[in-house]
This record gives sequence, C-alpha cells and structure tokens, in this order.
Amino acid sequence: MTATDLSRLLNPEIEGIEAYTPISPLDVLSARLGIAVEDLVKLDANENPYGPIPAVSQALAHYKHWHIYPDPEATELREALADFLSVDANSILPGHGADELLDYICRIFLRPGDAIVNTPPTFGMYSFDAKLQGARVLDATRSATYAIDSQAIAQLVRQENANQRPGCTKVVFLTSPNNPSGNWLADAQLRAVLELPVMVVLDEAYVEFADFPSRASWVAQHDNLIVLRTFSKAAGIAGLRLGYGIFPQWLMPTLWKFKQPYNVNIAAMVAGVTALSHAAEISDVVAKLKAQRERTYAMLASVPYLQAVPASQANFILCKVLGVQAKTLKLALEDYGILVRHYAKPGLDNCIRISIGRPQDTDALERALGKLAY
Repeated sequence: MTATDLSRLLNPEIEGIEAYTPISPLDVLSARLGIAVEDLVKLDANENPYGPIPAVSQALAHYKHWHIYPDPEATELREALADFLSVDANSILPGHGADELLDYICRIFLRPGDAIVNTPPTFGMYSFDAKLQGARVLDATRSATYAIDSQAIAQLVRQENANQRPGCTKVVFLTSPNNPSGNWLADAQLRAVLELPVMVVLDEAYVEFADFPSRASWVAQHDNLIVLRTFSKAAGIAGLRLGYGIFPQWLMPTLWKFKQPYNVNIAAMVAGVTALSHAAEISDVVAKLKAQRERTYAMLASVPYLQAVPASQANFILCKVLGVQAKTLKLALEDYGILVRHYAKPGLDNCIRISIGRPQDTDALERALGKLAY
C-alpha cells in the first residue's frame, strides 16, 4: 500500500485544521539568535519569571518514590485544592495542564456537526480542540475594548438551535482574564451566558493576577459551569504541566471514566501540593508581578509607537503597534535578546503582547524600546 492509500485511514475531521503555533523553547531561540540563554529576556509566553518557590524545588529534590506510579485519583492534591478554593474535593479533577481538560471537555460533549461558541480574539486552544472533534466554531467577536457580547452569544445559540441543524451548540468558552487582552469578564455578563442551555467553560488561567475573585465557588450553584485553573502561571511550574478543573457533580462520574489513569505525573503532584501549602509565598510573588505590571504600563506610556490596552488583570499587557509592523518590532527586540509575542489577525492586527517580568527584565525592555525609533 502507498502512503496515499494509508492516508485515507486518517480521521477526515483533522484535514484542514491549522496547527497550533507554540512558543519556541529557550535553547532553540538561543541558538538562532546567538545569545546565551541566561541573557535572554523571555516575555513571550506569560510564564512566571521567578519560577517555583524554593519549597517546591526542595520537595522535588527530596522525593524518593519516582519508581512508583502516581495516585490515579490525585487524592492529596484534590484535598489540598479543596481547602485552598473552599470547594468540594469531589468536584475537582486535575489534568496534565488545563489543556488536557479542554481536550476532555470537547471529546465528551462534541460530535461532528455540533458547535461551540468562541469569543475571539482569545486563547486559540478552544477552537483548535473543537475542530479536532469535527465541531463547528461560531464566533461572537469581542468589541473594540475586548468585551464579550453576551447578547450576540445568546443569539448564536438560539438561532443555531432554532434552525434544527444536525448537532447543536453545546459549549461556550469564556476566559477571565482574557488572553491576550487581559480584560476581566463582568459578573453580569457571565450570569447572562449561564442562562443559556449550554455548558459554559470559564478559563481562569490568570485569575491570581486579577483584582477580582475567582468564580470557582459558582460551580456549586450552576450545573452548566466549568472553571479551569492552572499552576503554570502564579505557581511558576509551567514545565510540569499541572492544571485542574472545578466541575459540576453530575459530570464527575463521566470524567473519571473518561480520563487516562495516570494523567498527572508524580512530580507535578508533589509540586502542586507543596505550592498550595506555601500559598502566602506565591501571593508575594504575584504581588511583585502586579507591581511590575503597573510599572510597565507607566513605561509604555512614554513609547510613542506603542498603545497599551488598559486595565490588564493578567501578567501581560497587549499593545497596538503604531507606524511599524508588529513583526518588525518583535524581530528588532530579539536583536537585544528580548522576546515578545506578535499578532497579525482580526482583532489583534499589528499587536504585540508583553509578559510581565522582573524589575531587571523591565529595565532591559525599557532600554531596548528607547533605542528603537519608529
């Protein structure tokens, strides 16, 4: 048989899906730019530049049972999360990053022909995972200030169901703070979407950096709400891939039946439990990054070719680039060893996103921006 013959065995839903574009790792960037890893200022992936707190590194260094499979129910981690969030442990499911849980949600709810509602510009994995299932993506585009339009979302859901097409709209994906704009989703807008006959997935990857509380406790009052969280950002262990979801009780038996037995590795569990037992130290790191966010806003205000989107509640700032192509600016900053992310798509045309760094990272960014005249 030829490769052409064998390719017919592939799932046809995959053909035509655009691959998700991740950020290049540091060693690859270092080799390409000819700059040592330690001299790079990595502000392109919303990582915590401080890394894990010392207690996490110590716990990993002293752990002795790497040869034993992890607890498939992540009991200790779930109980620690329940105490931390003041929610029922029986509503929590950890995952290999929140991305794994997004994949589970799409595979559990969506069949070919079903639909999700997406609110671009936002995190790209929602539409990516839905399309892998052969689902359609209905876009309720955000406003010029990146607010969602709850009425447009409702209209999409009702119109789709009224048309009685094969499949139906089953899931609405929301993000608060939104990535990459950083804006907060108001309570009233969330409540309006929760009134619809759909599952609502609220991604709170950056909520620790917000001046508003998590909606994790809302899950107990809303059978159609799922809240996703992560240890990647505030806890600084993105490389270990640890996320979790707070799910309605009725859905948990299906999730336990569906998930891989050992989906969370033991290193991630050890790090997660340790981080939760030192929550005050993590809060101190978050406070440093929030203070640096305000300093970065003040610095950007003096850069004539950048217009920062105000009021970010996350650990990054989105900027519109004026008078020059965003990619040109990104590449120019790379020459100084500073890495940012650029966008060139609807709602994000000619934008860059700058992750919040340490004081010395902001110093380096400020020096580089001052040397570039556009």
